[in-house]
Amino acid sequence: MCSLIPHGKRLVQFQKWSCNLSAAVNLCQNGSAFSNSFSSVASSAADVVSLRDGRKGKNFTVSYLVGSLGLAKRVAESISSKLSFVEKSNPDSVLSLLRSHGFTDSQISSIVTDYPTLLVLGAEKSLSPKLKFLQSRGASSSELSEIVSKVPKILGMKGGKSIRRYYDIVKDIIEADKSSKFEKLCHSLPLGSKQENKIRNILVLRELGVPQRLLFSLLISNQHVCCGKEKFEESLKKVVGMGFDPTTPKFVEALCIVYGLSEKRLEENFNVYKRFGLTVSDIWELFKKCPAFLGYSENRISQTFDTLKKCGLSEDEVLLVFKKNPLCLRSSEQQILNSLETFIGLGFNRDEYVMMVKCFPQCIGYSAEMVKKKTEFVVKKINWPLKVITLFPQVLGYSMEKRIVPRCNVVKALMSKGSLGSELPPMASVLACTDQTFLNRYVVKHDEKLVLELMAIFTQDRVS
Repeated sequence: MCSLIPHGKRLVQFQKWSCNLSAAVNLCQNGSAFSNSFSSVASSAADVVSLRDGRKGKNFTVSYLVGSLGLAKRVAESISSKLSFVEKSNPDSVLSLLRSHGFTDSQISSIVTDYPTLLVLGAEKSLSPKLKFLQSRGASSSELSEIVSKVPKILGMKGGKSIRRYYDIVKDIIEADKSSKFEKLCHSLPLGSKQENKIRNILVLRELGVPQRLLFSLLISNQHVCCGKEKFEESLKKVVGMGFDPTTPKFVEALCIVYGLSEKRLEENFNVYKRFGLTVSDIWELFKKCPAFLGYSENRISQTFDTLKKCGLSEDEVLLVFKKNPLCLRSSEQQILNSLETFIGLGFNRDEYVMMVKCFPQCIGYSAEMVKKKTEFVVKKINWPLKVITLFPQVLGYSMEKRIVPRCNVVKALMSKGSLGSELPPMASVLACTDQTFLNRYVVKHDEKLVLELMAIFTQDRVS
């Protein structure tokens, strides 16, 4: 029932390229070459990073990232949720070191965004020796900065051999991809080397069309999906056969899910979904839409289904929610119940909550703070009635800074001037359209003086 058979052009390509795997040695039982690559990172980071500083540390980190690197505030806030520090001496040393090796500000911003832990590594004891080691092997400043910018986690690895080997494969892929003619890479690796299977499998994925950013992520990750031989080949065959596009992140996500599921676990998940009314065809279609759908445990699936029923949804309505947004399975029982409590506390009734979940299942996973902030803004400051959100819950998924605040303030200005009549326009008319449609609809049709005033409001309140 669950077997998948590749077909079409992708199958021909796969059969041709899968021969590259036949000589690979399965070393998974010996452990990944870099399963402990970052063990030293945590200990060195602990000396600098202080999670106990709480809000103070996060605020300092955001201020530093915005001021020193020019990162957007939302990006800095995202980074601060993963890592924070309360003094700048070490981050300053890291930035100075990178600049001394020819990294541009743009490259440094990219590196920190992708691998913020770099800021709390020892500049002189950890990073400098690795950069010097790579330069001693002939890497120019431009080559070094380009490769590290694409795969900054290389600098978090331990051991010169691992760093050298992964650096070399990244370099070869980048150079080959720059050629107008696709170049097949064939690395000669010592038989029995710990990285052999991983590098062979990465090259097979490259030939299938998986882009650099996804290849490099797999290359330096701690996931074992690319470490195997037969299981990797079988998993790849299934994913290719289902028609996933190798150029998309969804292809890699599907490969990781299929690789990580045993036949027994797959059968169990199928049975629980079927028990709730999904057909085999439904399940595979949802997997194509959201590969993580098959990765959840039987307990989580049952728990989410039962909790949504407790909130007032019928079985058919729960199935509708699953089909619209399989990722609702990410929400725990407590998160779903907290979501219901948040909406009830804002003045919605249970039936309205059910209506919003059916229309926009994503709202289940939003934090209470976010829901309150957006609801109170459009209801209290703009004066749309609460019921409008029930009819258009998608508003909760829009960015306050990029969309809700600038557009609503333009509408508010027009209302104050009597330019829109006595009633607010429909919320969807204001928020669901593109920026250009919004400007055409509410701004550019007015006289020049008013257009300038409205554009000033729109751009001032909008974070790009």
